[in-house]
Amino acid sequence: MNPSFCSGRNHWFHLALAIALAADVAGVLAAGPAPLRAGMIGLDTSHVPAFARIFNNPNATGDLAVIRIVAGYPGGTDLPDSRNRVKGFTEQLRHMGIEIVDTIPALLDTVDVVLLESVDGRIHLQEATPVIKAGKPLFIDKPVAGSLADALAIYELAKRRHVPCFSSSSLRFSPGIRELLTNERLGTIAGADTWGPCSYQPGTPDMFFYGIHGIEALYTLMGTGCQTVARVQARDADVISGVWKGGRVGVYRGLRRNKEEFGAVAFGTKGIAFAGKEGGYEELCREIGKFFRTRQPPVTAEETLEIFAFMEAADASKRQGGIPVELEPIMARARAAASQKLN
Repeated sequence: MNPSFCSGRNHWFHLALAIALAADVAGVLAAGPAPLRAGMIGLDTSHVPAFARIFNNPNATGDLAVIRIVAGYPGGTDLPDSRNRVKGFTEQLRHMGIEIVDTIPALLDTVDVVLLESVDGRIHLQEATPVIKAGKPLFIDKPVAGSLADALAIYELAKRRHVPCFSSSSLRFSPGIRELLTNERLGTIAGADTWGPCSYQPGTPDMFFYGIHGIEALYTLMGTGCQTVARVQARDADVISGVWKGGRVGVYRGLRRNKEEFGAVAFGTKGIAFAGKEGGYEELCREIGKFFRTRQPPVTAEETLEIFAFMEAADASKRQGGIPVELEPIMARARAAASQKLN
């Protein structure tokens, strides 16, 4: 056989092989890294199947494709909102092909990141502790904890262990609220009013369960720096007013009867603008995915902790007949309690 022919044939074979390998590499690069394996703790809230459908959608793109829910730990407590729903939501995840495990350690053995979803905030410190000690990045659904002291303990433990962690209501990222922040016709936001449904949950401060949504929106617009809080409680509604540093005023109205919907008004130096409840869970899920990708929380611990101090101060004001209550003493007492929990 002609040696030059063999040499040429080998040349074309190696060229074809190189092209095939390059195509495979290009395909892998185009597909991007494999999604992070995510686990859910506490399968007793409607957020669980809703978030799982968003993240496990085969057509998910961008930061919604960063994670895939692969395992869930049911958890649950004697709270009716938990006890009466955990079985149904657990079965929904099982039908999605998500593995259900019996313990948090078993979950941590199979996942890269964790979403703590338990509807009962009183057990969040207990459930978050092994996650943080395992070094797993953690999103905590509202409320971050059942008390300000527990919330401080969670964030302090995460800080000591260098574990990224954040919590937020979905309202923070709703298109209407974000639009107010970028509305040039407002000028600088000098004050804001927000409102929304406000049912209570036994065992935690009144605003922790549902009032937190509207209060998180208020803080999204106002930022940190609230100094005093006063609360009026009536049968149909709560009205909670805060005075921020520099004299700015922010007000949350919690609705329990009549028409209940979310909304906000921002009072600016140049104009006034309104926002309704636009969007759903997708905006928050996108931020969760981005957080797990970058390990950079979209909400600071300081802001989340002040929100919880605001809500505990609202309860203190109610107990004292509606007088203004300072946030700093509330925070100081909670810090002392948190320190005891960690030592």
